[in-house]
Amino acid sequence: MKNYRLTVSYDGTRYSGWERKADRDTIQGKLEAVIMRMCGHEVNVIGAGRTDAGVHATAMTANVHMETGRPVMEIKKYINQYLPEDICVTEVKEVSERFHARYHAKGKTYIYSCYIGNNKPVFNRKYIYAPDFIPDVDIMKRAAEYMTGEHDFAGFCTNSSKKKSTVRIIDKIDIKITGSELQFEFHGNGFLYNMVRIMVGTLLKIGKGEMEPEEVNHIFETKKRSDAGPTAPALGLRLEHVDY
Repeated sequence: MKNYRLTVSYDGTRYSGWERKADRDTIQGKLEAVIMRMCGHEVNVIGAGRTDAGVHATAMTANVHMETGRPVMEIKKYINQYLPEDICVTEVKEVSERFHARYHAKGKTYIYSCYIGNNKPVFNRKYIYAPDFIPDVDIMKRAAEYMTGEHDFAGFCTNSSKKKSTVRIIDKIDIKITGSELQFEFHGNGFLYNMVRIMVGTLLKIGKGEMEPEEVNHIFETKKRSDAGPTAPALGLRLEHVDY
């Protein structure tokens, strides 16, 4: 069997996340069903991460071992022909046998979008969160400085396992307003379950004046999820890029 690297774009609105589930539609499940149909044997599509239910991706990286005589362009064409309209494989490459989409990933970029305009976001409503207030960007940037660097993010994740390390390095948090859109960009070497959404929820709470920027350090000290802000809704989040 040969190993293929896939770049996948998807609208996660109607899916229960990336990871396959027996009784629910997922991105991994849809990809595996189509690829098994093409090559005639079971496959395991390995993603660079496991996006939550409702989260989107511009460029998720995955790999799959399969046996097929089709060239890569025909593989891509076949897969996209039978995938639903909200999932697209944008690139297929043959890679080394040892390439692993998750274990070889060096970093990821996530973007979270908020709408802060006067009217409802009609056309992009599935991809942007509209809070009922306009947060203070300067205060949120101060708080983001505390979040940057190497920290134990146990307080910024859901269902953290004591057996696995919750230490991560976040080397970039960019917060900017373009027109009526407030955008958060995060880059780091890895992210825990719900981590980006909890970080956004905490920053928004700080931006609303309900927490102080310095309280971020308190969350790192206590490692308690209850000390952080709420989990921001899934629809505003997308995986933008995976580094290798």
